[in-house]
Amino acid sequence: MKFKIGDKIKFIDEIGGGVVTRIIDSQLVKVMSDDGFEMPILSKDIILDYRSIPEEEKVRSVFTTTLAKPEPEEPDFISEINPWGNVQEEKGVYFAFEPHEKQWLLTGDMDVILINNTPYELIYSLFLKRNDKIEGVDFSSVPANSKIVIDTIGRDEIEEWSTGYIQLLFHSDAPKNVYLPVHSVLDIKSNRFFKEGSYRTNTLLRGKAILITVITLNALTVVSSRSSDQKSDPEISQAKATTIREKQLIDKFKTSVGEAVVDLHIGELIDNILGLSSSDMIKIQIDTFKKILNNAIINEYRKVTFIHGVGNGVLKSAIIKELEEYEGTDNAMASIAKFGVGAIDVSIKPKK
Repeated sequence: MKFKIGDKIKFIDEIGGGVVTRIIDSQLVKVMSDDGFEMPILSKDIILDYRSIPEEEKVRSVFTTTLAKPEPEEPDFISEINPWGNVQEEKGVYFAFEPHEKQWLLTGDMDVILINNTPYELIYSLFLKRNDKIEGVDFSSVPANSKIVIDTIGRDEIEEWSTGYIQLLFHSDAPKNVYLPVHSVLDIKSNRFFKEGSYRTNTLLRGKAILITVITLNALTVVSSRSSDQKSDPEISQAKATTIREKQLIDKFKTSVGEAVVDLHIGELIDNILGLSSSDMIKIQIDTFKKILNNAIINEYRKVTFIHGVGNGVLKSAIIKELEEYEGTDNAMASIAKFGVGAIDVSIKPKK
């Protein structure tokens, strides 16, 4: 049921009720209880208090519900980021898939959410690749430190949302910096949606979600008025693009401030392993390990957990051997309760 501000409600599983004071998102509202406490409540846990509705409205409601097909709920909801806690993720723009069912992450509908965790108003345009054609799916604006539910999709629609492009423009009436527009490629492996480990706890949303970093605020290119900064040297442009991509690499695996988890299973790194030998796959895994670890060191991460799996121990041994070349790092077996025996923690000592 879709609620609106001012609706009087009753709790389904508890005695009492209250009044809706804010719509947080498609699943959550804030309620001022009869006792005077304001709290976030799931929409599915409350119902309208029909005693507060005039008789003629009740008749109209019953008639409409019985004889008429209800209008579909509008999927576009703009709301504040995490009004019930502090956001720990780095400032930036994120794309997320949040399951409705918090206990059964691999079933049911999901909200497709664009999160603007910046002090700028965000103007965005979303394009998706479907049936070898590019479709302009959505464009709108999101206020600073807010999020928008772009759509609610079923599991059978996942493939349609895995490939595309997002374009971003940042605006403020009194900006500290003016940034160049952003063009980012959206490329998500479909198999991620069917692995519970892909859904991470975060502080941007209420529950676990597949969270994708579109761009961090620090990686944005600042517009400069100096002529020396406006040279159209292709090598300079390429160097800037490379720097931005590298800086974002570790953020794709970020789980909390200064920490990340990277799955090195070959199926997570490439889509098709046909024709690859065992040595080819190990080389890809080790190259990825070194690239991500180097990027984590540059960005001053404290710890990166690499999931290598159990197997025959070849990848684990190769990782430990590579770590001998890295000064300022320590390694130990990762939490068995969390990762089993197939992961290693690499701790990075802070720079002096």
